[in-house]
Amino acid sequence: MSGETAIFSIHDKKDYEIHEIVQQVYDALKEKGYNPVNQLVGYILSEDPTYITTYKNARSMIRKVDRDDLLQAMLRSYLNV
Repeated sequence: MSGETAIFSIHDKKDYEIHEIVQQVYDALKEKGYNPVNQLVGYILSEDPTYITTYKNARSMIRKVDRDDLLQAMLRSYLNV
């Protein structure tokens, strides 16, 4: 066993949960024949839930995620921080 202390970010769990929700919404949009990236960007920019299908409860799921939290998680993931 090493003497190093493991450090976990408070954001790790939240980011993981957001990732799981976005992935499920992405999959639902794709299954319905939408362009998931365009639809998600439209939703993020406008906060208009009609960009997201109700199929597989995707609209309800994405609305549970705070938009600021979503953008922060995406930026952390993009920057690998």
